[in-house]
Amino acid sequence: MSCVLGIDVGGTSIKAGLFTPDGKLVDVKKIPTGAIDDEKAFAEVCSGLNALVVGGGYLPDDVKAVGLDIPGPVDDQGRVGMLPNIRLDPDGLKLAIKHEFANATLAFVNDANAAALGELWQGSARDLSSFVMVTLGTGVGGGVVCGGRLVSGAFGAGGEIGHITVNKGETRVCGCGRRGCLEQYASATGIVWLYQQACKADGGEHPKPEHPTDTITVFDACRDGDPCAERAIEQMCDTLGYALAQISCVIDPAAYLIGGGVAGGFDLFAEKLAASFRSYCLSTSASARILPCSLGNEAGMYGVAYAALEEAGKQAKQGAADKAE
Repeated sequence: MSCVLGIDVGGTSIKAGLFTPDGKLVDVKKIPTGAIDDEKAFAEVCSGLNALVVGGGYLPDDVKAVGLDIPGPVDDQGRVGMLPNIRLDPDGLKLAIKHEFANATLAFVNDANAAALGELWQGSARDLSSFVMVTLGTGVGGGVVCGGRLVSGAFGAGGEIGHITVNKGETRVCGCGRRGCLEQYASATGIVWLYQQACKADGGEHPKPEHPTDTITVFDACRDGDPCAERAIEQMCDTLGYALAQISCVIDPAAYLIGGGVAGGFDLFAEKLAASFRSYCLSTSASARILPCSLGNEAGMYGVAYAALEEAGKQAKQGAADKAE
């Protein structure tokens, strides 16, 4: 009896899914995190993962594969690039997990690419051969699928749409070190910042976000008719729609799938985002659909579990071939 772990590494927590090898989700565990860059943090993560496995009726040695998605570029060899929105030592975490689950094959995948794979494997993209996954969370990521295959690029930066420049006049510095990136306006932190700027300009009394990624307060304020919240969401949609129109000039996907924590407000901004996209895109791309992910915030977990299973399969085939020689 074997199982698979799909681990979604976010900016404020880890969300781990326990799966059967055929893709059935057994259980989910959320593990709050800060920086994941020392032995104490690694031990806390592994303890939470172990509890998830044992609670699901498995033993640590039953774990066949472990996939981790992270908010940054990952090349075809699994090497991790810049991590602008999280403090993470990927090599240290990999060693700790390998020690905890000795029989497991490990795989790192970019978080948006993982979400794209999840939707392609078990979600709303099963019938799509061409789409772009857009994850709106602490940052903004993208996963590009063309001809049914994930496009990660030569250096692992394929789909890093959060760092498309949308405002050359921006003075604030993005987490990547550049200025005017899409994620400064369309991520959870970007939406909260836009709302706070609108409130500051207005000068009146408005609901206050509890933390820098508290889009729930902004969305609730918008539903209550708060003009500053409405303005922030309109600005987000205008900027994101502009960026998607540029992507269509290069990729021309059949659809954009919106995921991540911000997608919880999809009902609020779906029409505005579609209208913005159509106002900026070439007429030939105007029929591209903008859809919510069917797997929601669990898309990354599904996708990275799938990627880990694929890697385990490749290694098993290679091992069999080596023995045959």
